[in-house]
Amino acid sequence: MLPPHEIADLGLAQAGVRRVEWAEKSMPALRGIRERFERERPLEGMRIAACMHVTAETAGLLRALRAGGAEVALAASNPLSTQDDTAAALVTEYGVSVYARSAMDPATYDRNLVTVLEQRPHLLLDDGCDLVNIVHLERPELLAEAVGGCEQTTTGVLRLRRMSAEGALRLPMVAVNDTATKRMFDNRYGTGQSTLDGIMRATNALLAGRTLVVAGFGFCGRGLAERARGMGARVVVTEVDPVKALDAVMQGYTVLPMDEAARAGDVLVTVTGNRDVIRAEHLAVLKDGAVLANAGHFDIEIDLVALEEMAVEVRRGVREHADEYVLADGRRVVLLAEGRLVNLGAAEGHPAAVMDMSFAVQALSVAWIARNHAELAPGVLEVPAEIDAEVAALELAALGVRIDTMTPEQEEYLGSWRP
Repeated sequence: MLPPHEIADLGLAQAGVRRVEWAEKSMPALRGIRERFERERPLEGMRIAACMHVTAETAGLLRALRAGGAEVALAASNPLSTQDDTAAALVTEYGVSVYARSAMDPATYDRNLVTVLEQRPHLLLDDGCDLVNIVHLERPELLAEAVGGCEQTTTGVLRLRRMSAEGALRLPMVAVNDTATKRMFDNRYGTGQSTLDGIMRATNALLAGRTLVVAGFGFCGRGLAERARGMGARVVVTEVDPVKALDAVMQGYTVLPMDEAARAGDVLVTVTGNRDVIRAEHLAVLKDGAVLANAGHFDIEIDLVALEEMAVEVRRGVREHADEYVLADGRRVVLLAEGRLVNLGAAEGHPAAVMDMSFAVQALSVAWIARNHAELAPGVLEVPAEIDAEVAALELAALGVRIDTMTPEQEEYLGSWRP
C-alpha cells in the first residue's frame, strides 16, 4: 500500500529511481549514514514533516531517515523546483508521503505545507522556516507533540533567530545552515556553481566579457562572484554591510551602490535574503536586454510588482524559464525563473556531491535531536561540533584524502596556558 500523496504522475517512478541512484553515486557520506541508521534505528517511531526541494539529492536524505525508522511526509519548499519523477520514486519505492508537483500554483503550494503537518510530526525539517511559522501561528496545538527540528537555509535561520529573540520560538531548532561545512561547501561552492548553471541554461548567454552584478557578499554571494570571475565576467558587488563590502574590495571586486551597478550590469543576481533589493528606481536605469535572476530563498528580492507595472508587454517563455518584459521606452528586461531561486527553478540545484555534506550534517543532527530532545531548551541551536567534524572526515575519506593527527605533546600544549 502506497503512503498518502499528491503528486503529478506515479508512472514516472522508474525514471525517478534512475535519477536518485545517479545522485547517490556522488553521496558517499550519506550512504554510509543510511547504512548506520539501518543498524541503529535512531528514529524509530518518530514522525517527520519536511518542507524541502523535491530533488534526487533530497531523496538521499529522506531514504536515510526512513532507514532510521522515521515516518516521513514531504512538501515542496519551492513551486518550481520539484522533480516529478523523484516525487513518484519517493512515494512508490521509498515509502515517503509526498505533496508536490512541478509548477504548482500558490494555493496548492500553501495547502501542501499544511497537509504534511496533519500527521502531527515530532520533528520538523524546514527550508525557509515555513513549517515552523505555520505551527506557531496557525497550529499551536501541534507543539504538544513536536520536539524540535532543523533549518537548512540562511533565510530560515534569520527568521528563527528573530522568533527566538521575541520569545516566540517554542521548539529547539538546529541551525544546520550555520555549520562551517555547509557554509563552505553548500553556500559557497554549491550556490556559486548552480546559480551560474541556472542562468546559462535559461539564457545560453556568454558570461565572459559581460558585467555581472552580485547583490550581497555573504557566503553565497562570495561563491557566485568567484565563479563568475573565473568564467571571465567583470563582477560588481553591491552591499549594505561595510565589512563585507571591504572584503569584496580587498578581493579585487568593484563595489558600487545598486543605483550605479544597475546601469552597468548585463546580468544582475540578488543573493541577500532581504526584500526589494532591485526596486523600481533600479529597473528604470537597466540596460536594454539586462537579465535579472534571484538566488535568495524567497521571490521578494526583485520588486516583481514594480516590474509588472512598468512593462507595456510581457512575453512569457521567450526561452524556458525566461520571461521578457518590454518597458515603455522599448527596453527589454529578462526575468529568470519568475524571480524565484534560479538555481532550482532553471536548473537542478546544487550538485549531489555538495548536498552529500549538507544532508549528512542534517541526518546526524536529526538523530541527535531525537536522542537528546528532553534536555534541549527552545531556541536556535548550533550543530554539535563533533557532527560537523565527523561529516568533514567522512567526505575526506570518500575523496581519498588523508590528514595529520596531533601528537599527545601537541594536544597537551594547546590545552595548557603554561609555557
